[in-house]
Amino acid sequence: MSEKKVYRFPEGFLWGSSTSGPQSEGIVAGDGKTRSNWDAWYQQEPERFFDQVGPEQTSTFYQHYQEDIQLLKETGHTVFRTSIQWSRLMVDGVGQVNEKAVAFYRQVFQGIVAQGIKLIVNLYHFDLPYALQEKGGWENKETVYAYERYARTCFDLFGDIVDTWITFNEPIVPVECGYLGDYHLPGVIDAKAAALVAYHTQLASSLAVKVCHELHPEHRICIVLNLTPAYPRSDSKEDQDAARIAELFQMKSFLDPSVLGSYPTELVDILKRHAILPPATEEELRIIKENTVDFLGVNYYQPIRVQARSKQPSPDEPLTPHYYFEPYDMPGKKINPHRGWEIYEKGIYDIGINLKEQYGNIEWLVTENGMGVEGEDKFRKQGVIQDDYRIAFIEDHLIELHKAIEEGANCKGYLLWTFIDCWSWLNAYKNRYGLIELNLETQERIIKKSGHWFKKLSENNGFER
Repeated sequence: MSEKKVYRFPEGFLWGSSTSGPQSEGIVAGDGKTRSNWDAWYQQEPERFFDQVGPEQTSTFYQHYQEDIQLLKETGHTVFRTSIQWSRLMVDGVGQVNEKAVAFYRQVFQGIVAQGIKLIVNLYHFDLPYALQEKGGWENKETVYAYERYARTCFDLFGDIVDTWITFNEPIVPVECGYLGDYHLPGVIDAKAAALVAYHTQLASSLAVKVCHELHPEHRICIVLNLTPAYPRSDSKEDQDAARIAELFQMKSFLDPSVLGSYPTELVDILKRHAILPPATEEELRIIKENTVDFLGVNYYQPIRVQARSKQPSPDEPLTPHYYFEPYDMPGKKINPHRGWEIYEKGIYDIGINLKEQYGNIEWLVTENGMGVEGEDKFRKQGVIQDDYRIAFIEDHLIELHKAIEEGANCKGYLLWTFIDCWSWLNAYKNRYGLIELNLETQERIIKKSGHWFKKLSENNGFER
């Protein structure tokens, strides 16, 4: 029998998980929360949501946060990331501050810090106040300045407790799903609007960095990006070009301006060629240039695999990134059989090395990585879900992360998605990701096998295999 290898992580490495307000808090009558885009969409089309479970239910963190914070401790958390709901804190996103929300968030944040857990707070997790959506959402530049005011309000209200912030979670996703697909509102195919929304989101992020540093110079602020490496079908020039352009859209459109302060020239040229380059003032570009993030959050679930297009785009084809490439279904790829996504652990190593070599070895955290499983109840034994598959998934990714760190990647922590089974947009509770099981009927919380294992991982600052 071969000897086990010990994977020990650097001293001070952070272990924890991420969640978001809209996916965990729920809505309670009289809580002062106003509608978000997701609340409104569910009211309009509940049938779009799995089992018609909407965002008012989620995992009732609003009522059970004290119990849940205790469970963070029981599962070995040394770091926890959550978010503030803009629609909960400020009436319709621009109105008066909801004092009930202030009291709730302060109690939550103080409770987490009191447990000795590092707190990271995200300002925006796909949840736009619907009143702003009705005025054009992120297509309207007024939303940028409404967000800036909201960010300033958060820094003012909670800056005495919170010292580590996130501007946006996965900002490319609402662009792809809302303006190049039909998975977020407004659900249109409009490349010009997509480019404008992306630019306005980046400008808003840079303004939040600027305000944070002005108000609290000692605080640190980042953006969380789902960095999805694009792997070409072959070494041919055509396939290599397809992968490079896929990464321009999916990764570099936010990574470069957030970390380097400027957009890739090739991306700008493509947008110009299609006459969809957003109008930008010199002052706005200067704000982006001068207000880069202090560190980076990285979400990684799966790679994208691409190939050159098999035929040229037709004149009437709507412009999307797939104008330049096609998905490649690689034979023999490793699949999560319970979710359908590819599992490719080396992607997390490739991300670390890319950040080291191309982005000044910026400090970063894995802010999401996880395994969704449908029908997880079938793995229950003696009342506890025996999710050995999740433990193996995490270990396999940590082995690649450990390798990247050994080669100089500047990663400071690993946050799993997620702490407790949570509501997930159109999929609602279809796929479970948590270290802790949530019974939707009773709201009972039961630590899974992976939750007990994660505590040992954190206490040992590593594992052996």
